[in-house]
Amino acid sequence: MKNKKNAFTMIELVFVIVILGILAAVAIPKLAATRTDATIAKGRADIASIRSSIVMERQARLVRGDPSWIPKLSNSTTTLFTGSDVNRTLLMYGIASGDWTTTVANAGLVHTFTVNGTAVTFTYSNTTGIFTCDTTAGTTAQQELCASLIN
Repeated sequence: MKNKKNAFTMIELVFVIVILGILAAVAIPKLAATRTDATIAKGRADIASIRSSIVMERQARLVRGDPSWIPKLSNSTTTLFTGSDVNRTLLMYGIASGDWTTTVANAGLVHTFTVNGTAVTFTYSNTTGIFTCDTTAGTTAQQELCASLIN
């Protein structure tokens, strides 16, 4: 008389669970790295948009006969990159404030980009129109993040 097998044995189930655990242990760190890479890519795109907007605003000012750069990139710490005039936005589509913050410092407003708890401070010079971070300041993680954002 033959026995019909209608279910999986306990060993088969344990074997499948172990394989799934191994696959998950390999995949989860890869997904976390991919998320960090995506955030850095978003930061690069934001920085490129900000720099492009600074140049476009400079050109518009030159056409109007004003040779100065934008005095500041924000009007307050609650709005990001709103430009120098209250009714004028620096960026046409704006930037989601999730990774960017603006705080008040000695010389004015400071813009900070954060990835996985590592914050990099960006400064804007209203005499040269340069928006950048310092690759020699802060911790090693901050220096590496700054370099990866501006290069």
